[in-house]
Amino acid sequence: MNIGLFGGTFDPVHRGHLALAHAARERCKLSHILFVPANVPPHKQSQPLSAFPHRYAMIALATAQVKNFEPSLLEAPGDLDSTSVIKEKKNLSKPNYTIDTIKYLKQSFKKVDRLFLLIGIDAFADIAKWHQPEALFRECEFVVASRPGFSLADVANALPASLRPREEVTRPFHKQAATGDLVLNGVTIHLLDEVYQPISSTTIRQAAAAGKPLTRFVDPAVAEYIKKMGLYKAR
Repeated sequence: MNIGLFGGTFDPVHRGHLALAHAARERCKLSHILFVPANVPPHKQSQPLSAFPHRYAMIALATAQVKNFEPSLLEAPGDLDSTSVIKEKKNLSKPNYTIDTIKYLKQSFKKVDRLFLLIGIDAFADIAKWHQPEALFRECEFVVASRPGFSLADVANALPASLRPREEVTRPFHKQAATGDLVLNGVTIHLLDEVYQPISSTTIRQAAAAGKPLTRFVDPAVAEYIKKMGLYKAR
């Protein structure tokens, strides 16, 4: 099977996330996609987040009507973890490193199964700063949602130093949009160039705080949940 892993804060999950997941499913023939909200995202520890149960609930609502889109508790705090993948009691303040989640998940894989990590290109631009980035490329293929302004050279140059092509190799790529597949030694990246939506979770939170309608950004069930639970209200 081809399995997609889509991690993030999802605070809240929005139409841009869903568009990426739909496109990735079609492009890479994914049998199912796991949406994995992080309990403690390594790169956003200074940013206050909605409680994990709220973020998980919004994913469950947004994916309820989509076959093979599944909310996941892989990175849930220890008192919420209902999976058998992680046996030990988790340190609730320990960052959720993607490489650890991938290794736990792949314990249940068959040899023929393939894992695809879904990610936006802005996050991918910092991939070399992630925990054990070289290992990530060994363990999975990447599906990257591109957007205007990024070239193939930008994608290649974002790779960890040990995997990054020499400058003379990437120079011709500077004028090529970040589309298609980029296959290098030890690296496989599938670039999606038709899914970009100018939506950010920050914009949604600001709209919610101002009492503005949210359905242009999020699934109606998610918009109703945000309103009912009073999420993102100005303090």
